[in-house]
Amino acid sequence: MSATMSDRILSRLLDLASKRFRVDATTLSPDDDIFDALSIDSLQALELVTDLENAFDVEVPDYELQDARTFRQIADVVRERV
Repeated sequence: MSATMSDRILSRLLDLASKRFRVDATTLSPDDDIFDALSIDSLQALELVTDLENAFDVEVPDYELQDARTFRQIADVVRERV
């Protein structure tokens, strides 16, 4: 995958996170820990990933995401499925 696709997925993830959790997008950084940045729990994180899966029409097994904590890490896992 190209860097462009990575950037697109990451940008969409940050946008979805901002809207779902009503956080100013300008305060979010690709390397932020999603749990800290959004003040969310693991169930809410899975809901966000589901939004991202729907946006890119992919399915990512939960086990592939278990070590992903930053927006960039999540986007990289999704990129592998696109």
